[in-house]
Amino acid sequence: MIRIDALPAFTDNYLWLLQDAASQRCAVVDPGDAAPVLAWLAAHPGWQLSDILVTHHHFDHVGGIEKLKVATGARVLGPVAEDIPVRDLALGDGDRVEVLGLRLQVLAVPGHTLGHIAYYQAEQGLLFCGDTLFAGGCGRLFEGTPQQMHESLERLAALPGATQVYCTHEYTLSNLRFAQAVEPDNPQIAARLSEVSRWREAGRISLPSSIALELASNPFLRTTQPAVIRAAERHDNRRYDQPSAVFASLRAWKDQF
Repeated sequence: MIRIDALPAFTDNYLWLLQDAASQRCAVVDPGDAAPVLAWLAAHPGWQLSDILVTHHHFDHVGGIEKLKVATGARVLGPVAEDIPVRDLALGDGDRVEVLGLRLQVLAVPGHTLGHIAYYQAEQGLLFCGDTLFAGGCGRLFEGTPQQMHESLERLAALPGATQVYCTHEYTLSNLRFAQAVEPDNPQIAARLSEVSRWREAGRISLPSSIALELASNPFLRTTQPAVIRAAERHDNRRYDQPSAVFASLRAWKDQF
């Protein structure tokens, strides 16, 4: 069984460290900073970093790759459509790759960046989605269109509800405050906001989430819900008849929230 731990980096990033105790090999997702990974390896003699999984090209996700490659020789996997440092294996939609014995499927999820990918492991229900889907929210649109991001989120929302969502930032509290502004009468948002507030006060991280939890409390996955549609229409003082238009409204609203 693979163990997954979060290595904090910068102010709110998480580097996900996958560990196979039987082989003493590990892999890391989106290492924007090499230092937390190298510190972990120094504290665990005998372990080898075998793979580096990359979702997109932003510096806080790739900044540590070259140093880790030099130190460990790890294989670097990343999106074919983006410039990823010292990449060994370029991956596109539908590709499959094995890491630590896990069979991972590559999903193209453009929006945050045009070449953004996610890694999905069906057997254990694991999703490493970078900055596309967040707990309670979604990534900003730096390169893609609202339509692209909406379609990417719909693709992730269609995964089994038990799928564990390993995103890469601790944005959950601010995302849930926005979710509550959109749906003030949603009891699941209120309960989740209260729970995550307690966790963060105690120093506990808010991740991973799950697809089922996101479907119940993330407005960006709820663009067909009447309450969410009405909130977007009230905010913009106009009517919306397409979920992608509701999404675009919510994303613009969140950018100013």
